[in-house]
Amino acid sequence: LSLSCLFQLLVFIMKVDIYTDGACSGNPGPGGWGVVLQAFNNGEIIKERHLKGGETNTTNNRMELKAAIAALEALGRTSNITIITDSNYVKKGITDWVPGWKHNGWRTSNKKPVKNVELWQRLDAAQQRHSVTWKWVKGHAGNPENERADELARQGMEPFKPN
Repeated sequence: LSLSCLFQLLVFIMKVDIYTDGACSGNPGPGGWGVVLQAFNNGEIIKERHLKGGETNTTNNRMELKAAIAALEALGRTSNITIITDSNYVKKGITDWVPGWKHNGWRTSNKKPVKNVELWQRLDAAQQRHSVTWKWVKGHAGNPENERADELARQGMEPFKPN
């Protein structure tokens, strides 16, 4: 690629911040996930999108993973992304554990099958076309976008809770 072509490619890569959260009523039990996506241009939010969903019988870890997957799969173009999660499970999993699991044929260091392997594989695949930075934030600590993702996760869970 010429330098001018490379520059043009860089100009068109969108900067996106993504806040994700999962929620569960019982573990396992009905659960939901929520996402706040914010697209930036020159440091200003130019688009914000909210996503949510849920399941009848799930775990909090699965909902945390589904939130990150849904966010990445919702993006139509290659982007420069920062994913902010309050889940150490997701953050450490994707940044620290997945490379070793892949090397070990999706087995843990104890040679046991990785839990939620289909979701980890989907998350790993979904992030490949982007430049992703993963950040952890303390949950329920006043971060407005994280609180909104939590609210969306609880809304996503609501239809799956028994009456």
